[in-house]
Amino acid sequence: MATYNQLIFALAVQARLPTIAPLRLFADNGALASYGSDFTELFRQASSYVDRILRGDKPGDLPVQEPTKYELIVNLKTAKALGLVIPEPLIARADAVIE
Repeated sequence: MATYNQLIFALAVQARLPTIAPLRLFADNGALASYGSDFTELFRQASSYVDRILRGDKPGDLPVQEPTKYELIVNLKTAKALGLVIPEPLIARADAVIE
């Protein structure tokens, strides 16, 4: 899907369909918004597991961790193309706004 995501979101705008996706990449490529885990933070958390395993801990003994940081990205360019007004409180809470 990564190859065609710009086309998919362009077609969604053309059909006047607001789209929300789980990855920032999609908002960067035309989705109205994205809300999901911060993958940079997930990779940081994984590095501590690699360290522990390399020091001899058994992978099965390590606790399962869930994401602790989520990010909201709002694409105002897409909102404008769809004729939508995004409420100011939502824009203020967004981690990033694409204009």
